Amino acid sequence: MTPLSPQDSKDNSAIDMARRVLRIESDAVAALAGRIDGDFAHAVRLILESAGRVIVTGIGKSGHIGRKLAATLASTGTPAYFVHAAEAAHGDMGMITPADIVIALSNSGTSEELLTIVPLVKRQGARLIAMTGNPGSPLAREADVHLDSGVSEEACPLNLAPTASTTAALALGDALAVAVLDARGFSPDDFARSHPGGALGRRLLTHVRDVMRPADRVPVIGHNAQVGEALLAMTRGGLGMTAVATDGGTITGIFTDGDLRRSLERGLDLRKQKIGDIMTRNPQSIGPDALAVEAAEMMERLRISQLLVIAPDGALAGALNTHDLMQAKVI
Repeated sequence: MTPLSPQDSKDNSAIDMARRVLRIESDAVAALAGRIDGDFAHAVRLILESAGRVIVTGIGKSGHIGRKLAATLASTGTPAYFVHAAEAAHGDMGMITPADIVIALSNSGTSEELLTIVPLVKRQGARLIAMTGNPGSPLAREADVHLDSGVSEEACPLNLAPTASTTAALALGDALAVAVLDARGFSPDDFARSHPGGALGRRLLTHVRDVMRPADRVPVIGHNAQVGEALLAMTRGGLGMTAVATDGGTITGIFTDGDLRRSLERGLDLRKQKIGDIMTRNPQSIGPDALAVEAAEMMERLRISQLLVIAPDGALAGALNTHDLMQAKVI
C-alpha cells in the first residue's frame, strides 16, 4: 500500500473536518424542531398583533444573524430593521417605539450591550422576544418570550468560535419569519412587490398583457383562405402562426408551422386545401391577466410555441410566442 504524501494527508484531514462541521451543524438545526412549542407560537402572535415594526438587535456574530433576520422579515411582509445593540445604547433607542417588537439575539444571553438596553426597551413599552442558547440567562428571563436556539457543541474544534450556534439562530430566525409569512397569507404577488428588481420581479410581476402582441398585430384569416394566403399572413405577423376566424370574427382555430409540416407529412395537396380543413381547432389560449410564467408553463407542458390570448368576452386580445417570453426574460 502506497503511503500517503504529506499533501494527501492534509487534504484528507480538511475533508474530514468539513464533514464533521456539516454533521454538527445539521444536527444542531434538526434539534430545534423539538423545541418549537407554545413559546414560538406566542412570538408569532406578538409580531402579527403588533401595530409597530420589528426591531432586531444583537452584537458580534449574533448581530450578523440579526441583520439577516430583519432583512428576511422585511422582504416577507413584516416591516423590520436592524439596530446594533451598542448603537442603541448611544442614541439609537430613539428608533424604538412602544408599539414595536424587539427581537434580541445572543447565544450566551449575557451580552452586556443587550442587557444595558433591555430596561430601556421595557420602559418604552415595547415587547421583547429573546433568542438565546441559554434559557436561564438574564436576557431570556427578562424577555416576554424566549426562543431556545441552544446547541450541544460548536462545530469549531476548539468549541469556541460561533459556528453551530449561529447556524441554529439563523435557521430559527427563518422559521419565525416564514411562520409569520404564512400566518399573514403572504402571496407571490406580495413577495414580488418587495422584490421588483431582477429576474424574480420579472417572473412574478409580468402579466401576459405586458408581453403579448396586441390583437391588431396578430394575423387573422378566414376558414376558406388558401395555404399561400396563410403563409403570407404568418410571415407578416412574425409569430409562426395565424389565427383563423369565422366571418363574424369568432376565433375557431389556429394555423401554425406545425400544422403545415403535418399536412406535408400526410401528403396533402396544399394547393387544394382550405385552412379550415387543416388548421388546429379549439386552440389553446390564455387570458391577458394571467401571469406570463403561467403562459410559459402552459407552452412548455403542451409543447407549443405560440399561444392565443383571449379576452374575458371571447374576443382576440393578442398572441405571444416563446420569443416574446424570452425577450421579456420570463424564461
